Amino acid sequence: MSTTPDRTCWIVIPAYNEGSMIRTVVQSVLQTFPHVVVVDDGSTDDTAQQAAAAGATVLQHLINLGQGAALQTGLRYALQHGADYLVTFDADGQHRCEDVEKMLAVLCEQQLDVVLGSRFLGEAPGMSWSRWLLLRLAVVFTRLTTGLSLTDVHNGLRVFSRDAARRLRLRQNRMAHGSEILEQIARYQMKYAEVGNTIEYTDYSRLKGQKTSNAIRILIDLFIGKLTR
Repeated sequence: MSTTPDRTCWIVIPAYNEGSMIRTVVQSVLQTFPHVVVVDDGSTDDTAQQAAAAGATVLQHLINLGQGAALQTGLRYALQHGADYLVTFDADGQHRCEDVEKMLAVLCEQQLDVVLGSRFLGEAPGMSWSRWLLLRLAVVFTRLTTGLSLTDVHNGLRVFSRDAARRLRLRQNRMAHGSEILEQIARYQMKYAEVGNTIEYTDYSRLKGQKTSNAIRILIDLFIGKLTR
C-alpha cells in the first residue's frame, strides 16, 4: 500500500525536541513507507540531524510555531511532491506502522476522504483515568459542535486522500488543530471512518505530549475558539 506505480503515500511527522526518539521512529516507519517528511518545529536539540541521519526528508521552522503549523508545512510539502495519500504520525513513538496499513486499506476499499485512528476502538495501554475522562469529554463536545459521530477526537494518527489534504487549512498552530481538522471534515462533508489503533503511553510520551494538562489546554482552546467566532 505504501507505493504502487501510480499511488504514493507520504508520512508527515511534526517534531519538537525529539532528538532522543526521532531516529528510532523514522527508521521504523521507513521499513514500510519510503516517503517520510519530518518537520522540525524550531527544536533546540539535534532533532533535525537525527531525523536526517535516519533517512527522512527534513524541513525546519526557524522558531517553534506549534504542531498545527508543522503539520501544515509537512502536508504542503508532501502534496507538492506528488503524494496520493498523506498520513499524520506522531514523533514520540506511540504509533504503529501496521495501524497505518490497516487505515490505508479502509480508505481505499471504501473510497473515503479520511480515516481517523481511535484508541477507544483499539488499545491504549498506560492511559490514566483522568486522561480517559478528558478525552471522553472532548468527544461529547465535538459531537455537539460538529455533528461527527466519533469515539476519539484527538488522535494524531490520520490518513487523508490527496483531495482531502488539499482542502485542509490549519490556523490553530497549537494542539487545538486536531479539532480544527474535524471541523473541516464536517464543513466539507468529507467521507470518513474510524479504525482502531494502538497508542502506547510510555514515560517518554507522557513527558512529551500526553500529560493531562495538555488535554485540559485543548478543551480550553476549543471553548475559547467557539466564543471568538
